[in-house]
Amino acid sequence: MPRPTSVDIVLPCLDEAAALPWVLERIPAGWRAIVVDNGSTDGSAGIARALGATVVHEARRGFGAACHAGLLAADADIVCFCDCDASLDPALLTPFVRAVHDGESDLVLGRRRPQGRGAWPLHARLGNLALAQMLHRRTGLRLHDLGPLRAARRTALLGLGLTDRRSGYPLQMVVRAADAGWRIEERDVPYRPRTGRSKVTGTWRGTWHAVRDMRTVLRQPAPGASAASSTPIATATPASPTPAVFTTPAAPTDPTASDHR
Repeated sequence: MPRPTSVDIVLPCLDEAAALPWVLERIPAGWRAIVVDNGSTDGSAGIARALGATVVHEARRGFGAACHAGLLAADADIVCFCDCDASLDPALLTPFVRAVHDGESDLVLGRRRPQGRGAWPLHARLGNLALAQMLHRRTGLRLHDLGPLRAARRTALLGLGLTDRRSGYPLQMVVRAADAGWRIEERDVPYRPRTGRSKVTGTWRGTWHAVRDMRTVLRQPAPGASAASSTPIATATPASPTPAVFTTPAAPTDPTASDHR
């Protein structure tokens, strides 16, 4: 049976022990944090559990594998996604959830706005720009970013039948949502230098592998009549009548600024 809590937030995690305390303390009251440990060796899982998060272990390496394991573990009406490296404040998801809950949007994405030197390396920005242009050609959507901060209804996300388990997962979600006729919007969010070392976009090689995975997703044809497109988003399960999700969080503060590199 679904819990009365209205929001689960999925946090894919690979060696984020330094960032976890700040990230988890920023989770809005009433939301459940699902930390998906993707093979950490720095004690991340134990830290997350001690701080009250639900911990899911996903042995298969890959950003998409971790995200999807978290989605499968969720049981709230609305599911959010956020990186676990303190580059993004999970409290910023509150208006995203409100827009989904109120029926204004079906998928809300965070458009990252770099704050501080080194927050978003040039090669990562260029890769993101190229993907946004390819996404427009493929779907007609005019988005500026394909970042990890996002919110949508759980049953609708499951209906998309997402299959990518690597770096293409976030893009596949957007592509299939667009094919299904979802209302997709993006909202500006501050993007800070991450705590710790990036596993993907911190290097040219990592960025190239991510772009390669996403280009594979973009080459997939639009489904003629997928489960996602045959079930209108309007039929998604309505939100809990008493969601404790709209308390305005405290103003964001920089996480352990001395650790930013």
